[in-house]
Amino acid sequence: MKVYILILFHFLLFVSYSQDTIQVKVVDSLYREDQLYLGLTYNILDNRPADLKQNFFSPGINFGFLRDFPINKKRTVAIAPGIGFSYLGYNQNLLIQNIEGDINYSVVSSTTFDRNNLSFYAIDFPIEFRWRNSTPDNLRFLRIYSGFKYSYIFYDTSILRVNGNVSKLANNPDLVTSQMGVYLAIGYHSINFYTYYGLTNLFQSNAAIDGIPLELTTINLGFQFYIL
Repeated sequence: MKVYILILFHFLLFVSYSQDTIQVKVVDSLYREDQLYLGLTYNILDNRPADLKQNFFSPGINFGFLRDFPINKKRTVAIAPGIGFSYLGYNQNLLIQNIEGDINYSVVSSTTFDRNNLSFYAIDFPIEFRWRNSTPDNLRFLRIYSGFKYSYIFYDTSILRVNGNVSKLANNPDLVTSQMGVYLAIGYHSINFYTYYGLTNLFQSNAAIDGIPLELTTINLGFQFYIL
């Protein structure tokens, strides 16, 4: 009897050990990729007048959710619509002032102020066309994602700092709140290079310096991180 009890005891130990150490890998043939995203960018004002220059660092951040819809059997090609949020900051020498109800624009020397920042806060609606050489059990793969993004700027500020004094203008009526642009993200595994090119002017045609309309657009360069 003792022998049978000893054999049973060793059998139970073996089964318990096996359950703890043996892992069954389940392959999901209907997998989806890259549902969340986070982007960090350096922002460039394009089509600037000759005297308008950027100074300091102009940072940007964007993040959100994309729904991955594979359109081929191997699930290497997909379309992904989504929603997100972005902040874009530009440090430059474009002075924007509200003078008796009129918005005035001028370019000033960077030696006359401590910091001059233009900031945009937007809700984004991106849609991506995706190609990747992924497989259900491979988390390291090459990706090329091209996209179109519509952004609605819901808040903007222009903040001038001179000798500790702060002058702020919010919700500029000359701003074009509906922005559109195209972007491209290319990378392998976790590192993806990202570029965005704005197709819409940031300001309406009545925003001008000495009668010349401001036709500023934006270019964003940086990194995009995708998370399952």
